[in-house]
Amino acid sequence: MHFISILPFCFFLLLDREVATAIDIINTTQPIIDGDTMVSADGTYELGFFSPGKSKDRYLGIWYGKIRVQTVVWVANRETPLNDSSGVLRLTNKGILIILDRHKSVIRSSNTTRPARNPTAQFLDSGNLVVKEEGDSNLENSLWQSFEHPTDTILADMKIGWNRITGMNWYLTSWKSADDPSRGNFTCMMVPYGYPEIVLTEGSKVKCRSGAWNGILLSGLTQLKSTSKFRIEFLFNEKEMFLTYHFHSSSILSRAVVSPNGDFQEFALNEKTQSWFLYDTGTTDNCDRYALCGTNGICSIDSSPVLCDCLDGFVPKTPRDWNVADWSNGCVRRTPLNCSGDGFRKLSGLKLPETKTSWFNTSMNLEECKKKCI
Repeated sequence: MHFISILPFCFFLLLDREVATAIDIINTTQPIIDGDTMVSADGTYELGFFSPGKSKDRYLGIWYGKIRVQTVVWVANRETPLNDSSGVLRLTNKGILIILDRHKSVIRSSNTTRPARNPTAQFLDSGNLVVKEEGDSNLENSLWQSFEHPTDTILADMKIGWNRITGMNWYLTSWKSADDPSRGNFTCMMVPYGYPEIVLTEGSKVKCRSGAWNGILLSGLTQLKSTSKFRIEFLFNEKEMFLTYHFHSSSILSRAVVSPNGDFQEFALNEKTQSWFLYDTGTTDNCDRYALCGTNGICSIDSSPVLCDCLDGFVPKTPRDWNVADWSNGCVRRTPLNCSGDGFRKLSGLKLPETKTSWFNTSMNLEECKKKCI
């Protein structure tokens, strides 16, 4: 008799504890301590303290809540780890998120451009941690959001690009290793010079580039284009320049990552196997290597082994180097330009060249462009 009466009471306690920890909103009186988590309303994402790989250091991060193998998509204190499990995340009355160590010292904090009256922090179903005024659901009015400060991963609705008014740059930087989320050597960002495109760099050296936006896709990433399930968006105006993507169904989980060894990889989740499969990469073949064939050179992915050639009307600048597969000096014109009789030759299926040393006009059509250039 007593056993039967105690059982539902114990079940109530267990259920109550789970509900108490699975919160998606905190205010200034509700800290998150190591061991507790915030969970998005639909359960897709979880925020809390974790240790990556074989490391014992503790970091505040965001990972997928419904996947057995922890997959971290954002790290707050990647350069300032905690060496024990005493970390606390707290929201101040000024609308600033702070991470405290065991000595109550601030090891990492967010910022805000304006004072807060009644701030709250909400963990959205998109995986975005947002600091805002209580009751205000307009993201444009937010005091701070994690989507504005990506680490090595871009999720749906995040941006890679620039705010041209404030100078804010949304870019990805690799982890140093699977055990160390501090900034590694590889960066994926949109370059602001010329007509913008995305480049992957190792230090200051460009490894590969996406090609400029051609109205449908980035010309060097032919697989990354809008479909019935997926929409890619490129915005370039006086205020912003950025690339983002959206899924028409919130049930599709996808992420793009700059790996510690410098690969830009795009993954989608196979729900049946609870595993990620790689469906695209920024460097699919040797032709993606930056400036492989030099100026006025062309690389064909159909050639095996890789073979560079000159564009029609051009010849190797240094034939001796060209014969030993050193194409870095590129090609030069076979005959000088004759501005009274020259024209254009159409080339298809190519990555658009860099525009950092050229001008562009987004309002021209092709015929107007042809007349202007000739």
